Amino acid sequence: MTYQLRNVVIAVVLGLLAAVLTTVYVTNYRKNVQHGQQDVGVLVASTNIPAGTSGAAIVSGHMLVRKTIPRTALVPGAISSPDQIARLVTTQDVMVGEQVTKTRFGGANELGVRAKLKGTLRALQVAADPNQILAGTLKAGDHVDVVGNLKVESTAGSSNTDHYDRVFLRDLLVLRAPALADIKQADLSSTQHYNVMLAVTDSQASKLLFIVKNADPNAAPDGGWALQLRPVTNAADSPENIESIKTVLLDGLSPAERARVIGGN
Repeated sequence: MTYQLRNVVIAVVLGLLAAVLTTVYVTNYRKNVQHGQQDVGVLVASTNIPAGTSGAAIVSGHMLVRKTIPRTALVPGAISSPDQIARLVTTQDVMVGEQVTKTRFGGANELGVRAKLKGTLRALQVAADPNQILAGTLKAGDHVDVVGNLKVESTAGSSNTDHYDRVFLRDLLVLRAPALADIKQADLSSTQHYNVMLAVTDSQASKLLFIVKNADPNAAPDGGWALQLRPVTNAADSPENIESIKTVLLDGLSPAERARVIGGN
């Protein structure tokens, strides 16, 4: 084979190879373009979904609608099945019409106490003497009642002041309690105060605040109100009652004894 013929053969082979490579590239490009233009199913918010909404509530509340979009418009992390968020909660707001992505969800622990609040429930934190809030015993997740002592001024012309005790609020969820490590470093008989966070309804919040601000601190060195721990299971409530000096003294006495106390003899 002459030098000139060999160059021609090489040029032909290279040309054929270039043609083959070009064909393969064009074919793959067309496949990629067609793949990108394929329609895919995705779940879109049918209404605004606030942070803290559970996946179960989103599904049961029909807050999602399925739409078909081009694959090229698919947002990274977009979900195609409600099962993907069933056990999660939203950590950010999701706006109506937005593709629902797992990046907007997390476990309930990521929300902290907010995961415990729904409807009319609110979180209210108060500071108190360690004995008032059962410091060292109370834990998040416990349920408590609020008992307190309020004083009522007597009618005009009288200098007497009457005190009344009662359970003001019942079955409140403890969202946060004093950390045990902090409590061990302090004398529980000291005047140091600790914070406790309770879940209350919006109407209970004003009553709790009234008790905390108006309970008679002179009636007890610990502030005039306290939390009482409820049983973990099968908790029951006695009939509502108000205690005063008279009810405490007269409770359980015979008619004769009651008459003697009232008469002062």
